[in-house]
Amino acid sequence: MKSPLLLLALLPVLAIAQKKAPAPKMTPAKTTIVQSVTTHSADLISISDKIWAAEELAFQESQSAKLLSDYAEANGFKVERGVAEMPTAFVATYGSGSPVIGILGEFDALPGLSQKTQPTKSPLHEGMPGHGCGHNLFGTASLGAAIAVKELIEQGKLKGTIKFFGTPAEEKYFGKLWMARAGLFDGLDVCMDWHPGAETKASVQSSLALVDFIVEFKGQAAHASADPWNGRSASDALELYTHGINMLREHVKPSVRMHYHIQDGGQVVNVVPDYSRLWVRIRDTTRVGMNEVYQRVMKMAEGAAVLANVDYKISLVSGIYEVLVNRSGGEVIQKNLELLGPINYTDEETAFAKKIQESTGKPQIGLHSKVEPLEETLPGGSGGSTDVGDVSWIVPVVRMTTATAPIGTPWHSWAVVACGGMSIGHKGLIHTSKTLAMSIADIMQDPKKVEEIKAEFKRRKGDHVYKGLVPDGPPPIGH
Repeated sequence: MKSPLLLLALLPVLAIAQKKAPAPKMTPAKTTIVQSVTTHSADLISISDKIWAAEELAFQESQSAKLLSDYAEANGFKVERGVAEMPTAFVATYGSGSPVIGILGEFDALPGLSQKTQPTKSPLHEGMPGHGCGHNLFGTASLGAAIAVKELIEQGKLKGTIKFFGTPAEEKYFGKLWMARAGLFDGLDVCMDWHPGAETKASVQSSLALVDFIVEFKGQAAHASADPWNGRSASDALELYTHGINMLREHVKPSVRMHYHIQDGGQVVNVVPDYSRLWVRIRDTTRVGMNEVYQRVMKMAEGAAVLANVDYKISLVSGIYEVLVNRSGGEVIQKNLELLGPINYTDEETAFAKKIQESTGKPQIGLHSKVEPLEETLPGGSGGSTDVGDVSWIVPVVRMTTATAPIGTPWHSWAVVACGGMSIGHKGLIHTSKTLAMSIADIMQDPKKVEEIKAEFKRRKGDHVYKGLVPDGPPPIGH
C-alpha cells in the first residue's frame, strides 16, 4: 500500500517538474530596443549598402570606418579613431561604470569577389573586391545594437558602459591582434560578437587556431641555358619546400589544415631565379596543436634551402587562437532568438535564394527560417578561423550567427556578396541588431549572469596566460 500512496503524494511534484520553463517575455526595455533598431533601420541599411559598394580590403577601409564611426559619433558616442596604430580602427564608448560590455564590428572585403545583387555570377566591377563574408552587415548590425543599448543607458533604464569596437583587416592580417596588444579589450566584463552565415543561432562552437608566415629563398641568378651551373635556384627551393608540405599532409592529424600561396616563383623562363616567396598558413583546433606543426614546417624551410644551396628567411605575419566558447552567454542569445522568432522571407527572396543554390550546384531548399535549439558544444572547431578567438582569451565573448545567405551557399564567394547587398542581408542585419541589444540588456540587468559568464570563461581558460602571436613593430599597413 505504501508504493501507491507514495506515488499519489509525488504526482503534484512530478507535474510541476514536467512543466516547461516559462517562455521568455518582451520586457519594456526590449520593446524599446526593437523600436530603436526599427527607427535606425533605414540608416543602418544605407550604411551597410555603402560599405558593400565601397569594396575595401584590409587596412584600406577608410570609407567604411568613417561611415560607422561618424554614425556612432552622431548618436552620442565618444569616438577614438586610429587606435592601435591602425588608421581604420576605432572605439566608440558611451556610459560609465560597470558592467562594461563590448561589441565587435568588422567591415573589410575580400579580393576578386565583386558581384551585383543578382543570383547568378556577374561582377559589379570586374576583378575588384566584394563582401564575400558579409562584413558590411557585420559592423553595421553591431553598431545598431550598440546604439539601442546606448539609448537605454541615456534614458536611465540601463546602467553601465557600452563599447563598440571597429576592427579592421580580419580577412588578412587580423587587426584585433594589435588592438589586443594595445590593451583595448582589457577591462571589459563581456564582449558580444556575431557573424553572417546560413543559419540563425547562438554560436557555441569553437574555431581553428592558425599562424601565417612568409618564407623567402635567395640564390644566384644565371642564364637558364648558357650556364645554369652558375645558378642557385630559389625556385628549386620553393618547389622542394611545397613538396615537403604536401608530403607532410599524410602524417598530420585530420584536424590540421595547411595552405600556401606562391607570391613569387621567378620572373622569366630563361633566368635561374634568385628569389622566391610564398605565404604559408597552418591551422589546427588548438593553439598547441597548431604550434607543433608550425615548428616542423619552419624546419622544413631550412631543409629545402640546404638542398637547393640557397639562403632562406622566415617572417611571422600573425597568428590567432581558437575561440573559447561561452555557453552561459549562448543561453542568453538563445532566449532572445526564441523571443523574436524566425526571420520571415518573401516569395521573391526565397526564389532569389533558390536561384543562387541552383547557380552554385546546391539543393534548392531556400533560406533558414526557424529557431533551432541551443546546440551541444562539440570537440574541436569549425573549418574557419577568426581573430575573435584572441579576444575570447582576454574576455568572455558571447557569439551568434545570423542567416544572410541561403543554406549551403559557398562562403567567401560571389553568392554571399549578392545577398549582402539586398533584402536577405538587410533582414539578417536588423534581426541581429535586435538580438544582440536585447541580450546585452539582459546581461547588464543581471549581475549574476555576468558572474556566470565570467566564471565559465575562467574555467575554460584555466591557467593559460594569453600571448598574442604578432611580430614586433607596427601593423603591416600598406603591405
